[in-house]
Formats: sequence, structure tokens, C-alpha cells
Amino acid sequence: MVEIIIKETEDSMFKVQITIKENGSIRIEADQIELLDSEGKPYNLEGKNSISLCRCGLSNKKPFCDGAHKGKFEHKAVAPE
Repeated sequence: MVEIIIKETEDSMFKVQITIKENGSIRIEADQIELLDSEGKPYNLEGKNSISLCRCGLSNKKPFCDGAHKGKFEHKAVAPE
């Protein structure tokens, strides 16, 4: 399950950009990122405003991408018209 929550504060609305990389990871860029594990515990992302998540299943650092997909995973990431 993927749940994306954008929290609006009194000061501003956070911008989030999610990019599906061709033959690669899911890149998330935002002013603030909170990533929770299956038990609801947060990963330590202090100071990070971008992360790459594995989508090939080959990473040794799951859920994060470590580049293990290179040459072993293919997906042309193009949105349908």
C-alpha cells in the first residue's frame, strides 16, 4: 500500500514531486519527507529532501534504491495519454 499525505500548515503547503525513473527507482522530492515502515515507525530521514525507493526488488538497502537494478530491470516509465 502506498499512502501519500501532504500536510498543510498555517504557513504553507508542502510541494511533493514523485518521479518514476525509467529502468530505475521511484524518486521522491519534497520540503519534508516522512517514510514509515510496516509497523508505522519512521525511517531516519533527517535533513533529506529527496529519496529513491527500490521498485525492482534487488536492492540490499530496501526500501531504498542502491542501484542494483542497473542492467537487470526494465520499465519504460511513460504515462499513458
